Amino acid sequence: MDQIAADMFPPSHIPYQVIFARILGSLLMGAIIGFEREAKARPAGLKTHMLVCLAACTFAIISLESVYMKGFLDERVRIDPLRVVEAVTAGVAFLAAGTIIFARGQVQGLTTGSSLWLAGAIGLALGFGHWIIAAFAVGSAFLVLSVVGWLETEVKEETQPDPNRRTAERPDDKPAHTRDSAR
Repeated sequence: MDQIAADMFPPSHIPYQVIFARILGSLLMGAIIGFEREAKARPAGLKTHMLVCLAACTFAIISLESVYMKGFLDERVRIDPLRVVEAVTAGVAFLAAGTIIFARGQVQGLTTGSSLWLAGAIGLALGFGHWIIAAFAVGSAFLVLSVVGWLETEVKEETQPDPNRRTAERPDDKPAHTRDSAR
């Protein structure tokens, strides 16, 4: 039984409390971005962003821990934690590409795809212990998605004509003297 417990809780370079805090942080920060996407009814919302951020965080923690694992510290085995950044980037980019569609002559889903990619980066930042970078990225993402998104909508409304606005006169819109003479 002691061997099972030792296998389940091996010595860790990063204290377990810190690992748990990083994982909880990745869930929270992924949720902030995902909530905005969910509120706009986008294909990848709250759960997807939370899971992408959590996965990236977990990969980063595992890659850091693997550098210090018994058996990996000799001359024959070399562990490079930066390779996990490349792997997560490629994996999330593949997932994000799935949210991008071409329909009715327009590309849709680019913002959702890029927000998933960012959730992966935030998860990596947290997994590697860079809380300030992750928090700044989440704040920046929230500003871009909400404030810049709102500004973008406002500009589009001002520059595009209103389809409900009358542009041509209808027969009923003729002046009274014209209507009366037609009777």
